[in-house]
Amino acid sequence: MNRELEYMFLKCARVWIPDVEEVWKSAELTKDYKSGDVSLQLMLEDGKNIEHKLDPKTKNLPYLRNPDILVGENDLTALSYLHEPAVLHNLKVRFIDSKLIYTYCGIVLVAINPYETLPIYGTDIINAYSGQNMGDMDPHIFAVAEEAYKQMARDERNQSIIVSGESGAGKTVSAKYAMRYFATVSGSASEANVEEKVLASNPIMEAIGNAKTTRNDNSSRFGKYIEIGFDNRYRIIGANMRTYLLEKSRVVFQADEERNYHIFYQLCASAHLPEFKALKLSSANDFLYTRQGRSPVIDGVDDTKELCTTRNAFSLLGINESYQMGLFQVLAAILHLGNVEIKDRDADSSVIPPNNRHLMAFCELVGVTYQDMSQWLCHRKLKTATETYIKPLPRLQATNARDALSKHIYAKLFNWIVEHVNKALVTNVKQHSFIGVLDIYGFETFEINSFEQFCINYANEKLQQQFNMHVFKLEQEEYMKEQIPWTLIDFYDNQPCINLIEAKMGILDLLDEECRMPKGSDDSWAQKLYNTHLKTCSLFEKPRMSNRAFIIQHFADKVEYQCDGFLEKNKDTVNEEQINVMKASKFDLLVELFQDEEKATSPTGQVQGTGGRTRLSIKPDKSRDTSSKEHKKTVGCQFRNSLQKLMDTLNATTPHYVRCIKPNDFKLAFSFDPKRAVQQLRACGVLETIRISAAGFPSRWTYQEFFSRYRVLMKQKDVLADKKLTCKNVLEKLVQDQDKYQFGKTKIFFRAGQVAYLEKLRADKLRAACIRIQKTIRCWLARKKYLRKRSAAITIQRFTRGYQARCLAKFLRRTQAATIIQKYQRMYVERKRYKQKQAAALAMQTILRAYMARQKYQALLREHKAVIIQKHIRGWLARCWYKRCLEAIVYLQCCIRRMRAKRELKKLKIEARSVEHFKKLNKGMENKIMQLQRKIDEQSKENRLVNERLVGLESSYTVESERMRGELNRLRGVEEDAKNKANQVSSLLEELERLKKELSATQQEKKTIEDWAQSYRDEMEKMVAELKHQNGLLKKEKDDLNRLIQEQSQQMTEKMTRAIAEETQQLETDLNEERSRYQNLLSEHLRLEEKYDDLKEEMALSSNVSKPGHRRTDSTHSSNESEYTYNSEYAELEDGTRGREDVTRGIDTSLTLKLQKRVTELEQDKQLLRNELENREEQLQRASAMARGAELEYESLKRQELESENKKLKHDLEEMRKSLLGNAATGAGAPGSPAYKVLLEQLNASCEELEVRKEEVLILRSQLVSQKEAMHHKETMTEPSVYKDDVSKLKDDEVKQAYVGLKDTNRSAAPDLRKLNEDGELWLVNQGLKETIRLLEHQLQTQRRTYDNEVESLRSELQNVKEENNRQQQLLAQNLQLPPEARIEASLQHEITRLTNENLELMADDPTASREARVVILRRMVDLMEQLEKQDRTIRKLKKQLKVYSKRIGEMGAGQTEGQTSPGQMVDEPIHPVNIPRREKDFQGMLEYKKEDEMKLVKNLILELKPRGVAVNLIPGLPAYILFMCLRHADYVNDDQKVRTLLTSTINSIKKILKKRGDDFETVSFWLANTCRFLHCLKQYSGDEQFMKHNTSRQNEHCLSNFDLAEYRQVISDLAIQIYQQLIKCMENILQPMIVSGMLEHETIQGVSGVKPTGLRKRTSSIADEGTYTLDSILRQLSAFHSTMCQHGTDPELIKQVVKQQFYIIGAVTLNNLLLRKDMCSWSKGMQIRYNVSQLEEWLRDKGLMTCGAKETLEPLIQAAQLLQVKKKTDEDAEAICSMCHALTTAQIVKVLNLYTPVNEFEERVSVAFIRTIQTRLRDRCESPQLLMDTKMIYPVTFPFNPSCLALETIQIPSSLNLAFLTRV
Repeated sequence: MNRELEYMFLKCARVWIPDVEEVWKSAELTKDYKSGDVSLQLMLEDGKNIEHKLDPKTKNLPYLRNPDILVGENDLTALSYLHEPAVLHNLKVRFIDSKLIYTYCGIVLVAINPYETLPIYGTDIINAYSGQNMGDMDPHIFAVAEEAYKQMARDERNQSIIVSGESGAGKTVSAKYAMRYFATVSGSASEANVEEKVLASNPIMEAIGNAKTTRNDNSSRFGKYIEIGFDNRYRIIGANMRTYLLEKSRVVFQADEERNYHIFYQLCASAHLPEFKALKLSSANDFLYTRQGRSPVIDGVDDTKELCTTRNAFSLLGINESYQMGLFQVLAAILHLGNVEIKDRDADSSVIPPNNRHLMAFCELVGVTYQDMSQWLCHRKLKTATETYIKPLPRLQATNARDALSKHIYAKLFNWIVEHVNKALVTNVKQHSFIGVLDIYGFETFEINSFEQFCINYANEKLQQQFNMHVFKLEQEEYMKEQIPWTLIDFYDNQPCINLIEAKMGILDLLDEECRMPKGSDDSWAQKLYNTHLKTCSLFEKPRMSNRAFIIQHFADKVEYQCDGFLEKNKDTVNEEQINVMKASKFDLLVELFQDEEKATSPTGQVQGTGGRTRLSIKPDKSRDTSSKEHKKTVGCQFRNSLQKLMDTLNATTPHYVRCIKPNDFKLAFSFDPKRAVQQLRACGVLETIRISAAGFPSRWTYQEFFSRYRVLMKQKDVLADKKLTCKNVLEKLVQDQDKYQFGKTKIFFRAGQVAYLEKLRADKLRAACIRIQKTIRCWLARKKYLRKRSAAITIQRFTRGYQARCLAKFLRRTQAATIIQKYQRMYVERKRYKQKQAAALAMQTILRAYMARQKYQALLREHKAVIIQKHIRGWLARCWYKRCLEAIVYLQCCIRRMRAKRELKKLKIEARSVEHFKKLNKGMENKIMQLQRKIDEQSKENRLVNERLVGLESSYTVESERMRGELNRLRGVEEDAKNKANQVSSLLEELERLKKELSATQQEKKTIEDWAQSYRDEMEKMVAELKHQNGLLKKEKDDLNRLIQEQSQQMTEKMTRAIAEETQQLETDLNEERSRYQNLLSEHLRLEEKYDDLKEEMALSSNVSKPGHRRTDSTHSSNESEYTYNSEYAELEDGTRGREDVTRGIDTSLTLKLQKRVTELEQDKQLLRNELENREEQLQRASAMARGAELEYESLKRQELESENKKLKHDLEEMRKSLLGNAATGAGAPGSPAYKVLLEQLNASCEELEVRKEEVLILRSQLVSQKEAMHHKETMTEPSVYKDDVSKLKDDEVKQAYVGLKDTNRSAAPDLRKLNEDGELWLVNQGLKETIRLLEHQLQTQRRTYDNEVESLRSELQNVKEENNRQQQLLAQNLQLPPEARIEASLQHEITRLTNENLELMADDPTASREARVVILRRMVDLMEQLEKQDRTIRKLKKQLKVYSKRIGEMGAGQTEGQTSPGQMVDEPIHPVNIPRREKDFQGMLEYKKEDEMKLVKNLILELKPRGVAVNLIPGLPAYILFMCLRHADYVNDDQKVRTLLTSTINSIKKILKKRGDDFETVSFWLANTCRFLHCLKQYSGDEQFMKHNTSRQNEHCLSNFDLAEYRQVISDLAIQIYQQLIKCMENILQPMIVSGMLEHETIQGVSGVKPTGLRKRTSSIADEGTYTLDSILRQLSAFHSTMCQHGTDPELIKQVVKQQFYIIGAVTLNNLLLRKDMCSWSKGMQIRYNVSQLEEWLRDKGLMTCGAKETLEPLIQAAQLLQVKKKTDEDAEAICSMCHALTTAQIVKVLNLYTPVNEFEERVSVAFIRTIQTRLRDRCESPQLLMDTKMIYPVTFPFNPSCLALETIQIPSSLNLAFLTRV
């Protein structure tokens, strides 16, 4: 480095020093450098101090390091110091830390292979780069492609993209992405999918031209130049491909860890497929040509799938299956040919063993004979002037000949495929311009370099020369444009090296000359090279240790080439006889490959195209001689010629350069090897670009940028109005050397290092300012701290003194209190002592007195207890005597009664036997009855006798009782005497002793019981305590459980709430997705319609043929539109359109197929929706059927219960009858007795009741069966059975009560009947009968109440029927007053209302019957509709007849009037103007027009209407109201054709005006508002109740009466959706240019953002001349949109949706640009964005739109701005970022952090560890990996119903609309 920047080498300055491992290492000066020092004192980054010695010869100082704020720049030329270490470090930082693989270096895009798939090539990225200037976005291959495309369109000059680099650097992928960009952005000019074919050529060329090498798994082994052609509208029309230098040697040989071409392995992997069985292939390891590299498989690549991709690409390019199988057949033959084993016959000859299966397979596949092939593989033919010799070949030469044939066949096949690919890509459309993509090998150097590396490096020398000239040219143009003085820049010119290779007597010339020599060899050629160039050219050297090699000094490095094989490869000879055998093949494809083959044994041997070019790229030869000469050219000569043509093409285009860098040799993702990178940077010309830039003025600033950046270096007096003059004055003060900078017209140019010097001055100034600010702040903080301390000290003193005073007062109070306490304490002690003595004396007196009283009480108590004992003993003795006497008397009575009963029993038995004998003798019924009657009489007599006897017994019992009483008195006296005598002293003493013992025992027992009671009490208390404890625990557990239950309940409630909210949100999301999908289909349908119309117009312009034909409708229309959409086209368009229909139908086949495909998809979607609806209806029916089935099962169970209860009743009844009959023979229960009769009548009544219930059960069963059958067959149910209520009541009340009553009767009667004849038991039977009678009376009362209720309900129903009848009569009277049409409609409406009410009543009463009732209602409605249609037809016929008759009568009346009316009468006739006021009074809000005026109506109201005048002067939505009023009249007159044509004309006219003026926001907004208003009118006046709620009675009278336009409403809704989408696109086109400039680039807050150096990335050719937009521009435009929509009367809800979409577009575009622009990711830019967003929110607040959801759409942008401003260091910061940025995806967060760039030195970069922490925390997020937001996304739109309060009859039509032909009706 020169010594111009010595003043920068101060202490702490950072420099780069060379290093063996890292190439360059950073160090920092520890001591200032002074002129004359021989070394520098440095400290490395690891803290090690070293001494760096300067070169004593040059004394160049080391390279200075750029400031940190310049590290990681998008453009290397933006660096202040331009040198190799700065470039290498910048690339490393971007690649490793920021994961950015693209970097600009002036005009070159440097692309580093990441060896990892990155999500930066999607369609969203393509759309983001489309239309952008090259420097506006981060570096990308798409930016280069966009620049080429834009310059082609702007400058009308062909472009080229040159992609170069080493193998494995990513050249093919870069070229592929460039072509994908062109295909996506431009599209194609026809429907032939040319862009798809261009992209489809990639997998084909990769399969046949790419292979795995040690450096790359998909290395291109040929060069290619693809020209993508464009028409005059810059759409792709075709492509053409040229190839260069195919590596044919790879077909027969591969090094270790390498593979042959992919296609061979794809075939071997697919050998198991049926179509490949004939190829006789197997594994790749079985063939010599595929196993030499010992690496047949590539990790992550499925060769079978790759073959499918290749075959699909072949098919897309028009190569059919037969040709494909032919190609695969040739490839398989090559593999078999490689396996042909050639053996030695002797030293000079070889032979192929007979029946070699691989040779046989080869011959079979290529269609040649086995003998010929085996012959000429081992022999060759030599021709002399006179004779021809056949010479055998040694095994080695035969093997080489076999391999040469294989290579030759593959080269021919390669050229044939390229030729057919070009044919598929060619087009008939004239090519206007093209963009070429050159994918060519980079500079190569290996341990052994041969002919291939020589040609490759020769091509790179040519390309480098062209690159250097282009860079120099651009630099020169820039200086001239800015009008600054410039001198020639000395740069490396590699023309001497090119002359060494291609000039006369150059290396290639000598090589061709040696090839023409009969005995030329590699050694002799090497000697010629030494003799010719060794002494004359400094770039040519000879190795010291070899005589068969040479060294060339290329622009990148020295390369040593081995001469072995140069001649053979240059000749590329093939045995002529082998070629002849191939030509004689029966295989047509092989013959086609060799049809242009000439003599292959000539010294030049190589045919046209063998060097890699196709025939399409070379003009056809004009003569045979010329062709012969062309075929004699060597490979080197052909390559030189094709390279020269390529250079001519590149020089005729504007080149764009992409340099691909391979970061390491081990294919590690994001691993950077500095040695390999520097080697490639030197080889690809990037450093040369840097050197050229650094030689001049590499740093360039506009005056505005310089002023904004270095404003801090200026004083207030230096700032002038003219910023250019200000910058000049400041620079003259800051930089003394005038040569360090130059002033241009628009820019300031700086020498290398000057920007770093200015940055140092700026940093020093800012540092000084920061120190002053820190000093002031620290002073303020210190003073504030001192004042706080002083105030605190004063406060502490005040509180301390107060505390001391309070302590003294407290001490005094305590002393006084202690004295008082002592006084009272002493008094208390004395008083207590006196009280104790007094209490003791009183206690002694009390005890003594109590003792004396107790002794006296004890004596009295003993006397009293003795008296009580005596009393009880005497009473006990008396009772014992009485009981003995009573028992004796009772026993005596029992004996007497038993004797009498036995006698009575004996008599009864005798009488019973006599009755049985009488029954046997008399069997007749009458005798039996008479006997029974007589027996009853006798029994009654006996009863009378028994009664008399009972009376006698009672009287005797009375006498006996008196006698016994006297005896009792006597006995009592005797007892008294006995007692007196028994009272002796001894007995009394014994008794007393016994009593004492009993007393002691009793006391003992009492004590025992008391002890037990005490223990029991203790146990109980203990148990109670335990129970209380347990109860407490249980209560606590209960409380815990209750709390847990409440918590669980609350959790469940919250969970259910969340689940419901999530389900609701999911349903809303699904609805929005479905709505969005439907609206996307509508937009696609609209796009296809427009395309279809465009194609028709193009066909109309290009064709003058006019044939009559039927007009087809677009197949993608809905069923409504297909019926009427195109029936009423305008007259001026019909003839031409119909005339051109056949032409369009014949040519536009592909579009028709696409439309049909789209229609099929739509029909499938419709069918799916219909099937889903049917499935849901079936599920609903099944659910209702299950409910009905459950009810039927319940009814059947109840029926079974009734049957079982009836069976029990029958069983009990039979038992009762049997019991009665069995006991009838007993006395009292015989027939005829009152009890028997009563019971028998009751039983008969019960039997009759049971029979009635049986009949009712049968009726119920039949009813249930009929109901079940009716439900099974889905038939309508008849009127409810009259027994239905009775049966239900029978179930609930009567059956249960009757059953209980009869069972109780049976329980009470059965045992009584068995003892009916016993004494005293007959009343029990009567009691049971009374209970039965009481029960039956209760049942009778229940039935009476039920009957009363039924009568009441029938009366209420009768009243309802009467009211209904009256209402029907009123309605009938009203209908009779209406016109016939209204009468029918009113009756139908009334019937529908009545049926609906019945349905609701049925649903409320019986859900089961509601379904059947609905069926009945539907059938009735269908019948009514049929009747209505019949009546309509009848009425129409009658109307027509009436019109005819009235016309005839009018004609006849007119004739009579003419003959009979006098002039006076004619004058008097118009005196009665009756109809005029009536018309005005009965105006219905309709407009009448004639059929022929429909076109005029549409023209004046739609096509020629000016929206601005209507919006300003008339009511909003007036065209919609007028159209609806016309539609109402067509509906009123019942003219369906008029309705259809009016709606069709309206829809088509709106579409036409939108197509014509679709880019005018005012027009689109106007017709969106009117279409929505027309849709609302159709709903409001449709007659549907849901739309009539807000109508007035007058508006309800204006409802449509004859037609249901629900389907038309759907069509108009679809039209409104299309208009809405057109409106959004129109707004997007207007807003798009403003968003980036206003939201990101413009400094709304002046002075916050700092501008950094930009380098060459903003080239003049890429900057369009546009005005600068600000945020105010965006706000003004939004206000204009809003005011326009409000003026047009757009619905407020629709305005909210439009605003929400606007804000989404603003947020998405801003965020996408932020994610793709590294220069925008800074702290200050985050502040600008947040301020801009706040201004947008303020605009929303002013317009009252904060609730429309627009603010939420800006949330990702707000969070991105916050992310730029928050701290990004610690784990807490990472956690805060993760919780804050919930609206951003992980990819977006990481991208922003990677792009974050400090604008000033005080800011810090985001560390890689922090970014890794963020990624780890966000790993579990479930989100889309998409980086950019979808700017094309449109929220699904809805049109909420918005009825109008405007009355139709009040609307006046202004004359300005020219609608005078409309008549108000």
